[in-house]
Amino acid sequence: MRMKLIVASLLLAAAFPASAQVVPAAEKHGLPLVVGVGFSDFRSDWNGRLWDGRLAGGTVWADWNFYGAPSFLHGLGIEAEARDLNYARTGNVPNMRQDTAQIGAIYTWRHYQRVHPYAKYLAGLGSIDFQHTDPHYSHDTRTVYTPGGGVEYRAWRNVWVRGDYEYQFWTDFFRHHTMNPNGVTLGVSYDFGHSYAH
Repeated sequence: MRMKLIVASLLLAAAFPASAQVVPAAEKHGLPLVVGVGFSDFRSDWNGRLWDGRLAGGTVWADWNFYGAPSFLHGLGIEAEARDLNYARTGNVPNMRQDTAQIGAIYTWRHYQRVHPYAKYLAGLGSIDFQHTDPHYSHDTRTVYTPGGGVEYRAWRNVWVRGDYEYQFWTDFFRHHTMNPNGVTLGVSYDFGHSYAH
């Protein structure tokens, strides 16, 4: 009888860890951080005319996700983003450059395992170089507000491909005009927060 009790106890003790590992075997949570880099192509919206040209350049971002938060916060995160649009100018301003550094909220819909649509709203600072009739006025900075969204596709394990669109609001420019650069970013990111078994 004592031997049966010992064997039963050992089997029961061995069964608990095995049953506890069934769900997390496919996906484990680690550091809730995603970092990415991409290439952006934006319409400059200089003087509010469509033909004022486009700018291109690099973008980097980092997302901090709240994986351990209550269920109503699942998908919510914080995104920090920096962009330097200083290349491939097509407009008539030879020194045009637009740089932004922003932070804000991002919500990612994680219903599907490989495809994640998302929406975001960022705010921060924008820096712009330009030509003006006043030779001493060729640079300015403004507060920038940016709604945006896109989709991420899991290409392999923790590597995601991102397609992103943003519409920026550079406030109180010439004579209280709001400038609206907008464009797309294509990039790749690495998710430190998930470990996929397949």
